[in-house]
Amino acid sequence: MNQTLVTQFLILGFSETPGLQMLLFPAFLLLYMVALSGNLLIVLLISSSPALHTPVYFFLVNLAAVDILCTSTILPKLLGSMVAGRTISFGGCMAQLFFFTWSLGAELLLFSAMALDRYVAICRPLHYGALMGPRVCVLLASAVWAVSLTNTTVNTVLTGRLPFCGSNVVKHFFCEIPPLLKLSCAPTRLNEAMAFTADVVLALGSFSVTMLSYGCIIACINASILRIRSAAGKRRAFSTCSSHLLVVSMYYSTVVYTYFRPASSYALDKDKVVSVVYTSVAPSLNPLIYSLRNTDVKAALRRVLSRSRGLCAPRGPATSPLEGGQQAPPRASLP
Repeated sequence: MNQTLVTQFLILGFSETPGLQMLLFPAFLLLYMVALSGNLLIVLLISSSPALHTPVYFFLVNLAAVDILCTSTILPKLLGSMVAGRTISFGGCMAQLFFFTWSLGAELLLFSAMALDRYVAICRPLHYGALMGPRVCVLLASAVWAVSLTNTTVNTVLTGRLPFCGSNVVKHFFCEIPPLLKLSCAPTRLNEAMAFTADVVLALGSFSVTMLSYGCIIACINASILRIRSAAGKRRAFSTCSSHLLVVSMYYSTVVYTYFRPASSYALDKDKVVSVVYTSVAPSLNPLIYSLRNTDVKAALRRVLSRSRGLCAPRGPATSPLEGGQQAPPRASLP
């Protein structure tokens, strides 16, 4: 009780070695640029292409927004700490914790919503329009953001009410629940219980729904796949599901590893490396795996680039609308 309460934290980061800092700074800068530009490009392409105004791309826009929120909450402060001061105010730390936890929960739930959408599209195509109409999609997305907002509000308030009166060194590269709980000079059993509960509901619950949905998808298309004679055809048929499952499994496993253990078992170097996966690597890979490998997105990108070149090119003589009629945009296919 005689100790002074902490008013700011010192973010330890990855290393104090100048040589290693010089290597890590361009690596994280590249990750941030790739994640930010890739996800902004997805939002631009989908919003400007009527052919992509379908449920699957609606959820991809939400996923891109979540990834932008996550990386913009973590990486700018990390990059700044590598070249300037590493301190962060108590309020700034709680704000970082709030927005990161919000994006983390929303991403987990969005994976489930996207898996359900793919299940309905592939296994119940005749009822797809009724089951995944605009109103249903908006309700699902609203539930994703609301549930994750409730989770982050509870955990951030509980963490903010803890007294920090000892060390102010956060042995991490951002303010996350496990390293902050280790700094508290009061019991953290309630905080750990709430974080564990959120992990069970959001992580394991969402992972179960996702795996069940993809299991049903594989069962639905299994007969068709077996009728494909060529090995290349079989690989193409399973390529989308396998790439999606790879990202989902990587993301869920790292989150469960971080939040399913008590704060006392937090390990400095190992846990920081694991956190890089769901704060930096996954948001950078999501645009490539979920969208930019898709033919419809590539076609939309070509149309946007051609319109941009047309605006920059010198204007020629006016042409009648009947000359060189325009083609209708292609129908959206499954990513």
